[in-house]
Amino acid sequence: MTTRLYAIPPSHPSHAARLMLEHKGIEHKVVNVIPGMHALAVRAAGFPRGTVPALKLEGRRVQGSREIARALEQAKPEPRLFPAEPERLLAVEAAERWGDEEFQDLPRSLTRWLAANRPEMRVHMAAEAGVPVPRLAAPANALVARYFARKVGADDTERVRAAVAGMPAQLDRVDALIADGVIAGSEPNAADFQIAPTVRVLLSYEDLAPLIEDRPAAALASRLLPVYPTGVPAGMVPAEWIPAPAV
Repeated sequence: MTTRLYAIPPSHPSHAARLMLEHKGIEHKVVNVIPGMHALAVRAAGFPRGTVPALKLEGRRVQGSREIARALEQAKPEPRLFPAEPERLLAVEAAERWGDEEFQDLPRSLTRWLAANRPEMRVHMAAEAGVPVPRLAAPANALVARYFARKVGADDTERVRAAVAGMPAQLDRVDALIADGVIAGSEPNAADFQIAPTVRVLLSYEDLAPLIEDRPAAALASRLLPVYPTGVPAGMVPAEWIPAPAV
């Protein structure tokens, strides 16, 4: 039975799941579904929720990057995603949970706010998706973009702006996890795979990359995910939102 990962290329949780499959050495096929249409495609494949990443593994259907990590650990215990030592396990699970429940939301909310509020972002996204005439498709996608923004609270401009302002503090936390040896060790663990793709997608924003690229977090993200398939050109993020560089 073929292991299938349903994903969308801009989705950092999808990359987390793919990297864990590769780490485990589990042969698999990545099925990239169309952004905006992914809910229909995933449900048509038999999953209860219209979200990615979604994994078919040994007859099971598993959704969510943390759930996928545990399913992979059960299916193939080695190489490990979770350390055996109880104290270290608690630290890794706490970091993984933070990466999923809090940190992961920043690029998702920012991308959806930009898509809902900046026509040039919709043109850019349509071009990346291979739409033949992206400038014609972008206006038609405005309602869809606003719908997806509302789903994650990205229709609240002040909320999204505050999230961007809080990015340096979140990156400080990633750097602290590295300094404490929770992530970025000799072998990556579930927290590495949860956190690094979020840093990597933030690096793909040309407006934000200068604030990130000299950090230990950036080195980890670039090591685990050297190439990111999508990017956001300079000038998309409102200039007044961009945090000041650390002195």
